[in-house]
Amino acid sequence: MHHPADAIRDVLNLADSLKATPLWPDALAGKSVAVIFEQPSTRTRVSFEVGIARLGAHPVVLAGRDMQLGRGETIEDTAKVLSRFVDAIVIRTVDHGKVMELAEHADVPVINALTHAHHPCQGLADVMTIRERFGDPRGIRAAYVGDGNNCCHSLMVVGAQMGMEIVAGCPAGYMPDPEVVAICDAIAREHGGFVRAVEDPREAVTGARAIYTDVWVSMGDDIAEEAQRIAVFTPYQVNDALMDAAAPGCIALHPLPAHDGLEITRSVYHGPQSAIWDEAENRLYVQAALLMHLLG
Repeated sequence: MHHPADAIRDVLNLADSLKATPLWPDALAGKSVAVIFEQPSTRTRVSFEVGIARLGAHPVVLAGRDMQLGRGETIEDTAKVLSRFVDAIVIRTVDHGKVMELAEHADVPVINALTHAHHPCQGLADVMTIRERFGDPRGIRAAYVGDGNNCCHSLMVVGAQMGMEIVAGCPAGYMPDPEVVAICDAIAREHGGFVRAVEDPREAVTGARAIYTDVWVSMGDDIAEEAQRIAVFTPYQVNDALMDAAAPGCIALHPLPAHDGLEITRSVYHGPQSAIWDEAENRLYVQAALLMHLLG
């Protein structure tokens, strides 16, 4: 078994080479990949579907309403049947337990394309983007400000393996999972970095080469909570003043969709410091590389 850091580095190196190659190899010719979406999706759906096709494989895209996952048919039975048909399963859902159960019973690789707890494909794209801008990510500081959610967790997981310094700045009650922070900090320290969470957004961004944020109100969050969340998160807005508090040449990152004037201002996300469009494009390459790594 590869060390996780080596596997991540292999995937990122492969992603870089795919990005540099207009004509991709038919590395997955004849293979089929089930891509299950239980939530609306733009980047995840398009990037997986395009990536799978460009590698010569066939994407079988299934919306939640197209199948009986966990309702009319158990997750275990679905996993067993899909494993007879396809070479890998990609799933975007809310409940992380559902992905874990699918992986437990499937005989083929299962890729988490987003759950409420983790968004690993996004984390790979984030770190690919940081590497493109700054080279070796070891010792590079990235700040995550706002809601300590799945994107925050995945930046910590991938960043820790790369020896990055990840600082989350989140309000009390919206901190990342302390267990994720503790596990990632221990891993990061083995690789020369650290992971920590603080409440002060300006403290979080001090010395940061990248500032990352995400929406304050996510799909599936209670609308009644929206006004309260906006009030709590307003000091965490990524605006010109917060960018100026970071290291010179700091880039802005966001998994998209962005809400202009809430978690980020237009002057940042459409401005010269934005690496957000590269980051979105890089989803295609890291996911294709991940499939090649698992199936190639």
